[in-house]
Amino acid sequence: MNSNVENLPPHVLRLVYKEVSALAADPPEGIKIYPSEEDITELHTSIEGPEGTPFAGGIFRMRLVLGKDFPAVPPKGYFLTKIFHPNVGHKGEICVNVLKRDWKAELGLRHILLTIKCLLIHPNPESALNEEAGRLLLEDYAEYESRARLLTEIHAMGGTSGAPQDPNDGPQPKKHAGEPTKRAGPNVPAGLGNGVNGASTTTSSSSNSNSSSSINNVVKKKADKKRALRRL
Repeated sequence: MNSNVENLPPHVLRLVYKEVSALAADPPEGIKIYPSEEDITELHTSIEGPEGTPFAGGIFRMRLVLGKDFPAVPPKGYFLTKIFHPNVGHKGEICVNVLKRDWKAELGLRHILLTIKCLLIHPNPESALNEEAGRLLLEDYAEYESRARLLTEIHAMGGTSGAPQDPNDGPQPKKHAGEPTKRAGPNVPAGLGNGVNGASTTTSSSSNSNSSSSINNVVKKKADKKRALRRL
């Protein structure tokens, strides 16, 4: 969303800066303020889920966006943390009277934050943006509470909020027993006399020697035969 710093009059910016600074120094109970030095018209906050509600134990991030007509027009509020609540739409938009027809310029940002926190304690199903949550709140509170609690545990609690895990925390590849780290091929030195290659070399040499002896005997017999014929 684009910044409205350039669209607001200087005196309004000064008032906003003063109020945001006061909120950061002394925030309402259970609420933290994260002012931005770059864009004072977008205020990020976090709200602790109130005890006794399905949101207890959760931390819900939220932002208020001040438009170019602020404070004549109320800011817009959005939950950044996913929540199952009748007055919070699927995109995080917040429906509360103080951000609509009940808005007055003199109410200020502190009043808005306190009202939104109260909304977590007392939802208003009559102006529901999440119709399913509104219906369950009226017809089956146990189911509403269960659904709201489940989303709180999944999205608003640090241990299960989807924070990146250490790579060593995840499942590691299994190593099967007896599986070699590296498959080594046969590597037998050629010069080993009692090795496979050495035995082959010895056998081959013996065969060549026998063949040479047989040829020499044949040649000798032929020569002797020729000499005998000449004598006749």
